[in-house]
Order: sequence, then C-alpha cells, then structure tokens
Amino acid sequence: MRKFLYLILFVMTLCVFCCSCSQKTNDVKKTSSQHEKKLKSVPNNNTKEDVISEEDLEKGYDLPVSAQENEEATRDSMQIMSGLEHIYRNADKGDSLNVVLDNKSICKMIKKIKQQGYSVTVSEDYSNMENYKRFSSFLAKAQKKQKGSGVIYEVHSEGSIGREKFIYDGKDMFLLASNASWDDNGKPIITFVSYTRIKKWRYSRKGWFCYELCVPEYPEVTEMVDGSCLIRIKPMSDNKRKLSRKCVRGLAYQGNNILCSNWDQEHMQKIDYNGLYEYLYAMKYKKKFNGKKYPSGIPKDQFEQLIMEYLPVSREDIEKYASYNEKKKTYDWMRLGCFNYAPNFFGTSIPEVTKIKHNSNGTVTLTVDAVCEMVLCNEAVITHELTVKFNKDGSFRYLGNKILNGGIKKIPEYQYRILKEKSKR
Repeated sequence: MRKFLYLILFVMTLCVFCCSCSQKTNDVKKTSSQHEKKLKSVPNNNTKEDVISEEDLEKGYDLPVSAQENEEATRDSMQIMSGLEHIYRNADKGDSLNVVLDNKSICKMIKKIKQQGYSVTVSEDYSNMENYKRFSSFLAKAQKKQKGSGVIYEVHSEGSIGREKFIYDGKDMFLLASNASWDDNGKPIITFVSYTRIKKWRYSRKGWFCYELCVPEYPEVTEMVDGSCLIRIKPMSDNKRKLSRKCVRGLAYQGNNILCSNWDQEHMQKIDYNGLYEYLYAMKYKKKFNGKKYPSGIPKDQFEQLIMEYLPVSREDIEKYASYNEKKKTYDWMRLGCFNYAPNFFGTSIPEVTKIKHNSNGTVTLTVDAVCEMVLCNEAVITHELTVKFNKDGSFRYLGNKILNGGIKKIPEYQYRILKEKSKR
C-alpha cells in the first residue's frame, strides 16, 4: 500500500535528487510500499460506531471505522503475523538502520500467506499476486454491480504486512486498510487502520486494478494530494518479466530517450547519446556510473565502445550526433539535475513488456507499456514496440523503437541533457 504523495514535495524532492545523483530509483527494495505510506499520512483509527454522514461520505477520507471492521482487521492481521513470527525472527535483516529482510525470508512469508488461501503480493516491480483469481472474481462481480468484498495482503521489504479490504456496496467502493508491523522485541503490533471511499476505479483488460482514493483537496490543503493507485491482479509471465528486467527497466523514461522516441537504424540522430551512456554503463557493469572520475568528459574510445555495443551506430555517427569535444577527445557528460531536467509524472513510469514477437530475420520485437501510477494512474500511458537482437552469449542490441497510436503526443517533449547545435539532431 502507498503514502499520499504531495505533488509539490515530489517535484522538489525529485529536483534535489536529480541534483545530488543521477541514479534512478530502484523500486525493487522498499522499506514499505508507497500505497501504505499514502494511507498512513491521512488521519485514521476513527472507530466510532456512528453511521457515516452524507457529508463524510462525500468527503470520502478519514471515515469512521466500525468496531466490527476494526476487530476483523486486527484479528486477521495478527493471525497472519503469528504465523510469520519465526520467519521474521530468523531472517537476515541487514546492517542498515532501516530493516530490510533478505529475499528468501520475504518469499517464505508470501508462501505462508498463500498457503492459507489469501491473495498476497509484494512491493516489487513486476511481481505477481498469488491466489489472484479470488480477488479477480470480486472485481469482476463488482463490475456487474454485485455487492461483495475482497482482501489483499502485501508483504513489505521490512517485514510488515499490509491488509487491504475492498468493499463494494453496489454503488461505491471503499478501502479498509491496515498495517501490522513488529516492535523492538519482534512482537506483532497494529500500526494503523483507516477507511476511505474510492472516488473512481476500473479493472483493466490487461489485469490492472486502477483506482483513485478520496483525498484532502483545496482549501483544506494547499498542495495537491495524489490518491491514485495501481495493483497488478492478473499475473505476468516469467519470460515477460525476465525481458522487462533485462531490456527496459534499466532505461525507463527518465534521463534518456531510447524508449520514448521514434528511431531506427536509418534515423538515429535524435538519440540522446550523452544522457544514455550512464544507463548503458549501469546495465553492463551492474553498478552506477561515477561521473566524478571524468571531470573533463568521457574518453572517446570508452564512450563509443559502450554505445556501439548496444546500438547499431558507427564511431563517426556517434561523434556527429553526440556532444563531443574534439580538442579533448572526450564526450560531454552532465548529471541529471534541476537545471537540465523538468520533473514530470510520465518520467516515473515503469516499462513493462506485454508481448514478445520473434521475427523471421532473427530479431525480437517487444511490445512495451509505460505503467504510471503517480497521478496519471494509467497502465499504458504509451505503448511502444522495441526491436532487439539477441546474441548467443546473452548480450543484445537495440535496433529501433516505435511509439504506437500517436502516443508521442501524450507525453512531454524530451529534454536533452546537454544542449548542442540543432544541426546535429
């Protein structure tokens, strides 16, 4: 579950982040999910028995939690936690101040909850929901205006367990959310219970549960609050997950334009080579590029060799299209920051492979969706076809990208990191 994000704070935070480093946020390891944090930031634990007034219902958030629902959330969560206590106690929690459990322990927790028949997921990119059919059935019935409820448990990386009970009354959808964590003695505790109306929701053909929670609005708050959420219900295949991690997650849609522009082997002049370099470096060497080692620019051979490994472009064309210092024989590089990047919601999207096509010429075309939760709440802001060529040793090359259905008009114009003469574009 994810924290209500203040948009202005998001912009300021992202700007500071970009100024301090160019590393993308890795969503695989989280101390808790964004959705959980959203819910915790709103006043909660209102457990009055009173009937919800029309005024409160219209407002939609900080709704009173009935004693029965509060008792059920507490009882069920504590029951789950009691079965996980030995796993948490024996887990490798790392050496950092903020506890992060090892993957093996997280998997054990998921398996334990799954065995009890519950729908359970984890706060990790490309993760599948176990026992998803149970919750999918609830959503399918709700689409037909049938009353019912469905519960999802979410295992967080620090070992806490979120419980989300979605209730449909035939007209409105509500979310009864709670979280169970561990105290300093390793004993389970309930950290919050909240009840919120869902302003709008849909269950997409691709298997995403997309919804927007009611949140405080102006003039009650001076900053916009984002209540948009996305949960994958229908599973992703292992092959699509593997290719998503291998070919597109490391690039995404921020700091380079490989996935958010149209290009092919005959039209490569618009690629932001100087911005792209650090992402290819991280993909190849599995570590962040340290630009401080190259205050005068990246050496010509080093830069060109890496670019040519991943793209079908010659040294001559790289020199022509990229920002190159002929005198120093280096390529310019500048970290992504406030002065060369305007934060936008599309930039937070996660690329996901949704279709794999093997072509007769030995290439593979990957259909990719840009999944954006923040504000846009869209499982496919754009859809594009990325063509790649895989080698026998497991390496690969990008050969082209095509944005479908006029999607290029739906996203912000790409901002090149280093300005250069338009003639080179």
